[in-house]
Amino acid sequence: MHKPLMSTVSLSLLLAASAVAAQVLPAANPGAQAKVSVKEARRIALKTYPGKVVKQELEQESGGSGLRYSFDIKSAQATHEVGVDAKTGAVLENSVEGADND
Repeated sequence: MHKPLMSTVSLSLLLAASAVAAQVLPAANPGAQAKVSVKEARRIALKTYPGKVVKQELEQESGGSGLRYSFDIKSAQATHEVGVDAKTGAVLENSVEGADND
């Protein structure tokens, strides 16, 4: 009588672990999911915070659609991180970069 319950619990745990793994593992090619080009995202970021792009990357991160371009933009005053949603082009972040950020 306890075996079916144990099988159900084991199956539930296995399915939950699979769902978590699917969310954590990056897509094979996240760039294929982007609807906004890196060139357009860079233009949006520089309009948001003018300066020189010193780092850029496409990353999966919470907020917006879950896929964003991240730009570190340096000006005479500070370095800002500007995040642009890769699917909508919306600005998701515009903040001063700290000294310990990569």
